[in-house]
Amino acid sequence: MKVTMTRRLLLGATMGVSLPALAQGPAWPRRSIKLVIPFPPGGTTDLIGRLLAERLSARLGQTVVVENRSGAGGNIGAEVVAKAEPDGYSFLMASVGTAAINYGVYGARMPYKPQDLAPVGLVTRVANVVLAANNSGIKDVAALLARAKAAPGNLNYGTAGIGSSTHACMELFQALTGTQLQHVPYRGSGPMLTEVVAGRVQLGCDNIPTALNFIRDGQMRALAVTSASRSSVLPDVPTLREAGVSGFDATSWFGVQAPARTPEAVIARTGEAIDAIVQEPDWNARMRDFAADPPRLTAEGGTTPTAFAAFIAAEIARWAEVAQTSHMTVE
Repeated sequence: MKVTMTRRLLLGATMGVSLPALAQGPAWPRRSIKLVIPFPPGGTTDLIGRLLAERLSARLGQTVVVENRSGAGGNIGAEVVAKAEPDGYSFLMASVGTAAINYGVYGARMPYKPQDLAPVGLVTRVANVVLAANNSGIKDVAALLARAKAAPGNLNYGTAGIGSSTHACMELFQALTGTQLQHVPYRGSGPMLTEVVAGRVQLGCDNIPTALNFIRDGQMRALAVTSASRSSVLPDVPTLREAGVSGFDATSWFGVQAPARTPEAVIARTGEAIDAIVQEPDWNARMRDFAADPPRLTAEGGTTPTAFAAFIAAEIARWAEVAQTSHMTVE
């Protein structure tokens, strides 16, 4: 019988019920819990992950310790969790890259498979923003498209790296607009934004939170946001849809996963804690500071392991197609 992607993703949350010694209902957690963030300190994943760790600590009654394990587009940290003991004391602060895009980008070189990680809950979604250097002469998306079509391959754009969510967004942009841009990957958002400010690359794409201060200070121009609706922190910046790129809707997103075979009771309790957190008014106020949106995976506006599994499966399929058509691969 063919097993769907959603069912495979759920295996991690259902195969562990035979491990009573590892998590015995109310007895869990009995010690501190580790939340692995697969990117360096200071980035969007790290900032949101640390805020989540604080609130999970309060709700679960044990300290949630953050551990940064960066490298290989997040794969190093994700692999650490995928191969960790499924005892309920190791979790991953997953991103759209580690949970979806990387499967299409790295292909057979991926050190873990979707079924190696059990979905726990989606935490938030963050729009990206398309940027232009002040010296580029590009003031809006129409100007970008005109320049790109007049001279294919002459415009360059920077991102945080090959296979990053921002790289994927720009590949999707090119596919939908029939344009050809030159990708310049950097080792993280910081170096890329520095190069856009200096005008050494004409365009860039980044998560709104990390680019926001540069935009507000007038060091670069925001051309459009990648989400379906405008950002509350950049209300004057149009969406790519509004700028003429029909159907464009792509965001970075962050959630929690656990090693496959983690006990179902642990997955359920942690998922309930995350669902409660993402519906807290104070949490959503803090997320608005990051230009982040609530998950809204359920009819009630929250998240569950089952809903997150279906969401991940759809994202894997979507970005695999983009990676294949754009040849967005790591050799």
